[in-house]
Amino acid sequence: MNNKINHIVILGGGSSGWMTAALLCRLYKQSLKITLIESAEIGTIGVGEATIPPLKVFNDVLGINEQEFIAKTKATIKLGIQFENWGQQGDAYMHAFGELGKNIGYCPFHHYWLASKPNQSASLWQYSFNYQAAINNKFAPLNRIHNDQLAGIAHAYHFDAGLYAKLLNEYSADKGVIRVEGKVNHVELTQDGAIDSLVLDSGQTIAGDLFIDCSGFNALLMDKTLKVGYESYQQWLVCDSAWAVPCEKVDPIVPYTRSIAHDFGWQWRIPLQHRTGNGIVFSSQYVSDEVAKQTLLQNLDAKPLAELKLLKFVPGRRKQQWYKNCIAIGLASGFLEPLESTSLHLVQTAIIRLTKLMPNLSICESLVDEYNRQSQIEFEQIRDFIILHYYLNQKSHLNNNADLNVHRKNTDTEPPEVASLWHYCQHMDIPPSLKQKIALFKQTGNLHRFQEELFTEEAWLQVMIGQGLMPEDYNPLADTISGTDRDEFLSNLKAIYQHYLTQLPEHGAFLRANQ
Repeated sequence: MNNKINHIVILGGGSSGWMTAALLCRLYKQSLKITLIESAEIGTIGVGEATIPPLKVFNDVLGINEQEFIAKTKATIKLGIQFENWGQQGDAYMHAFGELGKNIGYCPFHHYWLASKPNQSASLWQYSFNYQAAINNKFAPLNRIHNDQLAGIAHAYHFDAGLYAKLLNEYSADKGVIRVEGKVNHVELTQDGAIDSLVLDSGQTIAGDLFIDCSGFNALLMDKTLKVGYESYQQWLVCDSAWAVPCEKVDPIVPYTRSIAHDFGWQWRIPLQHRTGNGIVFSSQYVSDEVAKQTLLQNLDAKPLAELKLLKFVPGRRKQQWYKNCIAIGLASGFLEPLESTSLHLVQTAIIRLTKLMPNLSICESLVDEYNRQSQIEFEQIRDFIILHYYLNQKSHLNNNADLNVHRKNTDTEPPEVASLWHYCQHMDIPPSLKQKIALFKQTGNLHRFQEELFTEEAWLQVMIGQGLMPEDYNPLADTISGTDRDEFLSNLKAIYQHYLTQLPEHGAFLRANQ
């Protein structure tokens, strides 16, 4: 296989389809014909989207400046995710973006913190400038603070996904992307089983060299047509359903996402400029759809703006993200639930991976194999990080409320504790890769991260500490300075953060300046 690509056909719009079209037309300019097929009849959830910091780089590559993006997508700033009730009931901690403290030499900062024998009055998050800004509802772009080059603020966004797709649609159209309105009636294949063309309900036939499936959970090309298998992660990520609904906005608009654990799953709150996105992710093994729906409605901050929408999914990944002349991007490629806001990031990395591996617009077997290898590794690394949250929960209570309509599958053989989602997660057999990371941190305080792994050591540290996993030891380099000097070092860091925090404007003031 060694085929030149002249025409790429993207099936499906939305954020994934238009992100794909925008970056391809930006990088390949006039050397590539791009056609995107979508139907206006296919609705979107429309409740808002939470992202992680790499999206800013994506927009920068496209040349979309931040003020334009914020204004056109009703975006707000996201400095992290606050997890409530994920340890024990009443607990709260934040996965704040950016760095924690300041490393000294070969010793990461958290070992100095551990050596100081931290207690409840010496929270790790006192040394996160992102957290201090988030919890005080402040924000302004700040790359570095103080003359010793302490980290500044790392930020992502909450935004209206529909408005973002519209912005990218306009961007792509200006650069020559052809949009076709219609639904696919059937798919024509070549003799060797590759895709030859898509035939629409209108009778129009669209042929191409490379097809990108952005048709969502339906996966019309990769699943329905090419029958590419799916690897389920549901033995670890048990939640398989979600209700979603927007509600009226509430003030103040906080610069972080909230993830609130309930007895059978968790609830998200995503604050936008004009409304709040809400949803509840749950396991159908432990609660009925109706009870989950009512739980969400009872926990909204304001009046709902639409009917609730129910999503059903299987956490996992397509066994091959690239098969024949078709690539799955977005939900068609897999889904890892929205807990750490990685869905759009996986779209972004899929497109970037494609462009890196296909610089001359030609396909070869080694390229396809490498694309699939990298995709699998990325899914598994993100999978492990999400499993970590569930596995480290410390919930000791079991919900015996009959109204939850629990329906265990093996009621004759399973102990009654299995009726608790959280109990199952505490005792499940996790992947060896995650088991090793947890054991290493628990015994030594060390964190290992592969070079291109998405989540940083600081991210892993915050979830582990936030959910009660304290190491038994720390790096002896932390003892090479005296206890007095170490305490002064930690105290100075806190003072620096508080000094610069007072100079930051309110998050709302920043948003008003960028409307």
